[in-house]
Amino acid sequence: MNDAPPWWRDAVVYQVYLRSFADSDGDGTGDLRGVLEHLDHLVELGVEALWLNPFYVSGEADAGYDVVNHRAVDPVMGTLGDIDELLEQAHARGLRVVGDVVANHTSTHHPWFEEARRGGPGHPARARYHVAPGRGDGPPSDWQSLFGGPAWEPFGDCEWYLHLFDVEQPDLNWEHPDVTADVERTVRFWLDRGFDGLRFDAAGALAKAPGYPPVPAGERHPGDDHPYSDRPEVHRVHRRFAQVLAERPYRFGVAEIWGPPWVGEPYTRPDELQQAFAMDLVFTPLDAGALGTVVRGYLDAAARQGRRPAWPHGNHDVTRAATRWGPEGAPAVLLVLLALPGATYLYAGDELGLPEVELADDDLRDPTWWRSRGTERGRDGARVPLPWTRAEDGHHGFSPQGPGVRTWLPQPPGWGDRSVQDQRVEPWSPLRVVRAALPVRNSALRDAPWPTWLPAPDGVLAFRRGGTTCVLNTGAEPLPLDAWGSELLANSRPLDEHGRLPSPGTAWLR
Repeated sequence: MNDAPPWWRDAVVYQVYLRSFADSDGDGTGDLRGVLEHLDHLVELGVEALWLNPFYVSGEADAGYDVVNHRAVDPVMGTLGDIDELLEQAHARGLRVVGDVVANHTSTHHPWFEEARRGGPGHPARARYHVAPGRGDGPPSDWQSLFGGPAWEPFGDCEWYLHLFDVEQPDLNWEHPDVTADVERTVRFWLDRGFDGLRFDAAGALAKAPGYPPVPAGERHPGDDHPYSDRPEVHRVHRRFAQVLAERPYRFGVAEIWGPPWVGEPYTRPDELQQAFAMDLVFTPLDAGALGTVVRGYLDAAARQGRRPAWPHGNHDVTRAATRWGPEGAPAVLLVLLALPGATYLYAGDELGLPEVELADDDLRDPTWWRSRGTERGRDGARVPLPWTRAEDGHHGFSPQGPGVRTWLPQPPGWGDRSVQDQRVEPWSPLRVVRAALPVRNSALRDAPWPTWLPAPDGVLAFRRGGTTCVLNTGAEPLPLDAWGSELLANSRPLDEHGRLPSPGTAWLR
């Protein structure tokens, strides 16, 4: 019997946003073969798994999350053969691969929705989606899209369909047996292909209240009966996902959940998924006290279920970490997360300290920009293609082609200064900080006991795991480290001339 902890419990997972990672064919959009060509970057970095954002056949209204065929590869991204090769090559390098399941909605170009549109009011195909008659001349309810504007779109025949996201992403009805059967088929398809885990997109949105009642005003509280977010009924779906995952050994699921610990905790009950993102973390300011409160809350919630948190340092839906927490704060927070029990999710480009990019209005692709009528710029600033080299070729090694290539989102001036090529040799670059910390983490912290929280001055967060102490300084002054340990194992930035830790900064000591 193997008593070793499951591989995902404390893994470092690298999120590959495919369109922005690497372009292999010169069309300006990242693809699967681009990932294949850069797998060694992940090995050198020291991560244990990569998570691939959707590569499925798509209507391209929301960068791949409006899916036309959940079990086929979009030709822009590559082929099923590329997926098989990627899985083989990643596994040969000791890397696990995590897929992305979009279970809340399809594209309006999906065969089911095209049938529903053609069928007219009352057609059975419409029952696979959330479809309802309007109220007078208006929609069935006052729900608003998370991307801006109304969440209902008229068919033009007195019935409307629900889309919590873009108008081209109609929500599936999880009360319909066809939906359940088809998504389960998708989950099995990718697990059988060789994926080691799955991330469930919009996990809390899969159940909607009958009649589509109004959304309560004000802040949510435990026990609130929200009409479409984290409803009790949604856990029936995730218990079924857990059963399908359990049919194959060493596979796991992580729920995309937005909210405080009490929201995500039920998704990690023993009969549900193995992880849920601790998403409030990415909205927490760079303050030791605030970060400590948030971290302890998620650790307590996970412990009650016999789980460990999934710590997101960033992702494709939020402002870049180096802009949220600052260029020195982002690696400091990352080292705190790496020192905690649980898995850490590192978004591609954050190992380079890439900042949010302010794109011109004409370059924006995010449907949020259009649906909000220009009041919300959306997520494109965190999705600009990565710089691999200093080369002044217009794309800094992102594509194999010459200067004529136009990347799907433009790279800003000076992007080459942040390239992988430069950071491999630049002392104290974000890349070198991460590459230095991960081996230490695996040897000194991965299997360490639960944290013991230590008394600390204002602006300092400190905890000990086994023989290793993690200290985060967000105070006004550099922090002497003598009281925390005699041997420095890793740090997010250089100590000053007196051996003190500047602010913001994190150090691991023993």
